[in-house]
Amino acid sequence: MNQPKALIGSFIQAVGTVTSAVGSIPSLSDKKQFALDLWGNVLQATGNALEADAETSDTLGVYGNEIQAIGNITVIAGLLNKEGNRLEITGNWLQSLGGLISFSDDWGDKHSSALNPIGNLLQAIGNALQAIGGIYEERGNKTEGQSLGIVGSWVQAIGSILCFLSQLERKDYPSSNGVVFV
Repeated sequence: MNQPKALIGSFIQAVGTVTSAVGSIPSLSDKKQFALDLWGNVLQATGNALEADAETSDTLGVYGNEIQAIGNITVIAGLLNKEGNRLEITGNWLQSLGGLISFSDDWGDKHSSALNPIGNLLQAIGNALQAIGGIYEERGNKTEGQSLGIVGSWVQAIGSILCFLSQLERKDYPSSNGVVFV
């Protein structure tokens, strides 16, 4: 595994989920919410792609990160399409599926702290809440749907931060120029 690339990818993904979660704050203008959500998903897709590319072998973690990146790209397509609610819902379901696949890969990983599977599970739950919130909104229950989306965004953000912290805890980083990544 390319640990520095995995660490950078995890950091970028965490920044993206927090950016997107900040974009869910209702007191912001629609323009600011849109921009934060769009760029947050771009960062998440980039981070997930870097994490998948950091793996040296085919693992469930690779597939989970790839599916999450596809989910983020689907959300981006939905955000850029005026009638894209269904794409956003589908993208959130895909991210949730990717998070569950990554969770199952991390569950027995000896190199992973407990933070990683918990973080991936929280991300999966957060994305599922966002998808369910989108369904509520589509069915006309805007207030409840938005509330679920906000909670889901922050649950996902907390999960991605835990995954990043797990990357920081890894003990198998290679030494480079006398600097050890711990």
